[in-house]
Amino acid sequence: MPAPKLELRQLSLRHHGRAVLDSIDLTVPEGSLTALAGAPGSGKTALMRILAGFEHAQEGSVLLDGAPLGRMQSRKRNFGIIAQPDRLFPYLTLAENVALPLRGRGLGGAARLALAREALDLVQLEASGDTRTYEAGLADTQRMLLARAAVCSPRLMLLDEPFPGTDESSRVSLIAALGRVHQLLGATTVFATRNLRDALPIADQIAVLRTGKLDQSGPPETVFNRPATEFVASFCGETNRLRGSLRGREYDIATIQLACGPLVEAYATEDLPAQGDCVLVIRPEYVAVAPVPAAEMGDGALDATLIETQFWGDSYRLRLLIGSGAELVVRRSAVAGLRGFAPGRPCAVAWQSHNAMVFASPHS
Repeated sequence: MPAPKLELRQLSLRHHGRAVLDSIDLTVPEGSLTALAGAPGSGKTALMRILAGFEHAQEGSVLLDGAPLGRMQSRKRNFGIIAQPDRLFPYLTLAENVALPLRGRGLGGAARLALAREALDLVQLEASGDTRTYEAGLADTQRMLLARAAVCSPRLMLLDEPFPGTDESSRVSLIAALGRVHQLLGATTVFATRNLRDALPIADQIAVLRTGKLDQSGPPETVFNRPATEFVASFCGETNRLRGSLRGREYDIATIQLACGPLVEAYATEDLPAQGDCVLVIRPEYVAVAPVPAAEMGDGALDATLIETQFWGDSYRLRLLIGSGAELVVRRSAVAGLRGFAPGRPCAVAWQSHNAMVFASPHS
């Protein structure tokens, strides 16, 4: 059967009088991979439990290809699920654990194990099928859970925090495995994560949740480069936040008088007022830095003083002061090096106006 379209309409859930989910509207296109990104307590797991049928919302509806999900019999859903916490049988082999969802489908034990081994092959664990689960490492166990979710060739995969606690190198390969399984199955996939950067390489759509509300949804590039709120901007990774006042705007470019002194420009959303207190947000990697005075760097450059450098392997993290003393963090490629830079020495910084975002101050 073709992959389904999933629609959430005004979905709300309360626990003990507290709003866990608040009027969620979201469409997951058929065959797409949508990431639900949010911090712990944002409502991700509650939403995934509703989609899986483990819990019911008090208000709103979930539609699968236009039909109410709650009315669909469990045996007809054919969902692949990774839940938190997920149930494992440590003394079964990885292949036997993967085969568990195939019970009750009229298949013999040998046929179930053969399909389980095919699913393990999808996640590059074909050589480890006979390993007892308690003997497997964390990354292999998580690959096995992904294979178990895929073993029934599901129409819809619901993966709630499928890779907790893994080191960065294992995480990169697990995210790639998830993307590969999604493409090979052609299923509609919803993937919940507390790390938005895990979703950027593989998601067709990212939905950012904050305390039960949907802050923004859209393609990864849009969510990352054009966050709808200051929260989404900060959730995408480290940012600089510089307070100031709006001095005007022309089309989508606002002029800001920073509280520390300089007059700068940044991208403004349509609903941003022309005046008032504001916060300029820019990512460290979008700031250029040079060991020269601002006058030599070019138009729009600001004088700065370097106060610290940190080596992060692929980059240097520089802390600088601008204006009357506001701190600015800059990421500089390790390949570019630090020739000419030294703590205490003057330098200059600059950014393209469209790479900075300005938001109205929450207190204005």
